[in-house]
Amino acid sequence: MKQYTIKHLFFIILFLGLGFQAFAQKNLSNINQALRYSRYARLGLKILPIKTAENQFKVQFVVEKIEDNQEFNTFSFTYALLNSYTEEILSDQTSILTSEDLTIDTDRHWVFEKEFNLEQGDQNAILLFTGLDTRQGDEYHYHIDLKSAFVFDHPNFGAFYANNVGFDQTYLNTGSSLLFKSAGGPNLHSFYYPMEFEVPYPPMETKPAAVPRELQVIDEGDFLENVPKSLDKIGYYFIQSDTSKAAGLLLKTTHEAFPKVKDWEEMVQMVTYISTRKEHEALLLATDKKKALDEYWINLTRNPNTAKDLIREYFRQIEFANLLFTDFKEGWKTDKGMVFIVMGAPQEVNFGLDREVWTYGGMNESSKIRFTFARVKNILSPHYYTLNRSRAYQPVWFKNISLWRSGKMAF
Repeated sequence: MKQYTIKHLFFIILFLGLGFQAFAQKNLSNINQALRYSRYARLGLKILPIKTAENQFKVQFVVEKIEDNQEFNTFSFTYALLNSYTEEILSDQTSILTSEDLTIDTDRHWVFEKEFNLEQGDQNAILLFTGLDTRQGDEYHYHIDLKSAFVFDHPNFGAFYANNVGFDQTYLNTGSSLLFKSAGGPNLHSFYYPMEFEVPYPPMETKPAAVPRELQVIDEGDFLENVPKSLDKIGYYFIQSDTSKAAGLLLKTTHEAFPKVKDWEEMVQMVTYISTRKEHEALLLATDKKKALDEYWINLTRNPNTAKDLIREYFRQIEFANLLFTDFKEGWKTDKGMVFIVMGAPQEVNFGLDREVWTYGGMNESSKIRFTFARVKNILSPHYYTLNRSRAYQPVWFKNISLWRSGKMAF
């Protein structure tokens, strides 16, 4: 009988492991998209479609250069058009984007443009955009549904900066202007919603959140495409080319300091996630908000230097939540923003057609914590998610809040 040394066994196990990895199917649902929400990402990817005809789209693939002085040849960009989240992504389905495909190259963006014709009977069409950092091997991903059960329809127009780069932010500071370019007629229509939303319930609160009984809508009428349009009021705008249809574009407008904190009043609102109800009520009632907040932070840590570090770290999380998760709410008020602020960026992010799952920590499956965000069909956004709440989150939630309050939370 043939004898195997420990060294032989090691290589056999390694070979088998690599073999299993090689045969494992790569699909959109098992790709880890955690870099999308990392505070240390070097790139930000977006896909911005305009519907030009039935089953036809003109798409901008937008790369935000988060770091300065980025070199194009240090990255590799690809895209793939898929029929489902579980379809195997094969090499012959993947198209490479080279420097010759660049349509716009600015200090802040690389932009590619492509046109897509979908098959008439397609029920689902998902576009995946990938950027590989060849230095570290980091893969950045972004995807959208061109067609699915969660998309009413895509608009036949888009919003652009003055340099023709598609508007790739989640918000617009008031007083800023955008260009709207349409594949249809010259006129677009604007609705304004002057809404303020409450902060979400914590993950272990299972009762339904309060829903506003009335939603004020101001019809602002038509405006011309391809003429700079200034959006001057805080709230959100819904732009349409045809008000009898569901397709439209949502734009959240914010104060000039956003995504950073504007003033002491806003700061008081934002500490709700790590405060007791009594502490937060006292802050809300305080006449001198700055003094009350100074006392609040010192009382938490009992150390002025630790308090400074805690303030800096907490509001850095707020800023990132605003950058990443703003929809018709400010990012810090969304379910995703709340979890991101308290728990930090997830180690794993996986998407399905009807959900997004964030995974935290743990050396094995039994010790991992998962937050599942259910996708909700919404006329305002094709990517709207709400957290599936559970009382099982209570221990880990309170543990992380305790870490915040002691000044020991670090990302």
